[in-house]
Amino acid sequence: MSPKRPGTEAPAPGNGLSAGGPAPHPRRQRPPFGAWLMTPLLLGSLLNPLNSTMIATALVAIGRDFHTGAADTAWLISAMYLASAVGQPAMGRLADRLGPRRVFTGGLVTVCAAGLIGALAPTFTLLIVSRVVLGVGTSAAYPAAMAMLRAESRRTGRAAPRSVLGRLSLAALGSAAVGPALGGLLAATVGWRAVFAVNLPFALVALGCAVAWLPADGRGGSGTQEARHSLDPLGIALFAATLAITMFFLLDLADPRWLLLPPAAVLAAVLVWWQLRHPEPFLDLRMLARNGALTLTYLRHGLTYLVIYCVLYGYSQWLEEAHGYSSFHSGLLLLPMSATAALCSLVGARTKGIRAPLSVAAVCLAAGGAVLFLLDGGTPMAALLLAGALFGIPQGLAATGNQAAVYAQAPADGVGAAAGLQRTSQYLGAITAAGLIALLYGHRATDAGLHEIAVLGTVLGVLLLALTVADRTLRRPAPATP
Repeated sequence: MSPKRPGTEAPAPGNGLSAGGPAPHPRRQRPPFGAWLMTPLLLGSLLNPLNSTMIATALVAIGRDFHTGAADTAWLISAMYLASAVGQPAMGRLADRLGPRRVFTGGLVTVCAAGLIGALAPTFTLLIVSRVVLGVGTSAAYPAAMAMLRAESRRTGRAAPRSVLGRLSLAALGSAAVGPALGGLLAATVGWRAVFAVNLPFALVALGCAVAWLPADGRGGSGTQEARHSLDPLGIALFAATLAITMFFLLDLADPRWLLLPPAAVLAAVLVWWQLRHPEPFLDLRMLARNGALTLTYLRHGLTYLVIYCVLYGYSQWLEEAHGYSSFHSGLLLLPMSATAALCSLVGARTKGIRAPLSVAAVCLAAGGAVLFLLDGGTPMAALLLAGALFGIPQGLAATGNQAAVYAQAPADGVGAAAGLQRTSQYLGAITAAGLIALLYGHRATDAGLHEIAVLGTVLGVLLLALTVADRTLRRPAPATP
């Protein structure tokens, strides 16, 4: 065998080094954290929040076609949030163990399958299945993106710039903001099935970019020692089963299925017992018990989004069924809420303190509830726009404020896991909101049901203000956030 010239050796897989010494790796010619890396990550990360809100303005049309009311279409909301609540932390662990690129691309393939199932679903049950699959598939993108950014940081020896992390946050918020308008436009022009089918072009473009540009995973996943921890499949299964049974109970609060509570309690007890025994638990209950401030932040975040999702889904249905607007116009009326949320998130990310923006968010929730209580079928459009915009303020401020609180309160070696649980608390608020909407509306959105949502928003806003003011840990300055 003839000797090879220095610098021409093939790089060893997974480490970027040649057999005979250092050799330039093709990816090192690319700028760190450049468009080649961020484009697929941003495209993939927008799918979960987009699908979370896009369905809101299509629920009435779906219910009309399948002859179901608000109590049944609420399953389309809660099914995806249940899958996402379990899927986000689980996919994060898989990304660490198997490699972020594998999990990222696998999630996009799953999204394509979910889009096809939903677009072609002949029954309402299969439509719910598609939302579950969609929740699992879209849950892969964000944690895999974060893992890939950490890998890029190790490769370049520099931390991910704040602007890079900010782009991920903006992708989630922006896609959630345009979701109701896009869903309404598709439902009004092409039909509600397009709300599911639109995932195909998004996911395929992201998948093509990922295959072409994202770096291959090293052998054994990400290659770091911390990536080799146990996935705790039993803990994930127990958590999912407990949530599923609880969701079944919540979605029929008008006629409560009390027999579901004992098995839910048993599963919850077994879950706690197993998590306390497992060396690398899916839910670190000991850390949560020691860190009361972090647990309180999860509670505050979940309650805030319970109100926000009650308004997001309940208000849009009321605009269509009680006020007579089309799904498209209902989505347009929600745009001020989305725009205000985006603006306030930017303001909140640049605020040094934590308690002040969270206090403002709580006050606006209470005030928004009071405004909703004054609305009825004859309310002029200007007042409807104002009411929606008022709820955008807590949506933006709470997102950045509670994120800052999590980073300040979480253990230094567990910020990623803590952030994942914050997302789970948000999904739990959404699941509870779906059940309350079904209870308060029944088969049709009415003024009386909206007024009950308004009272709930006011009461929880006052409670959140008390929890925020009483939390002494929020008095310290917030860490820098993207």
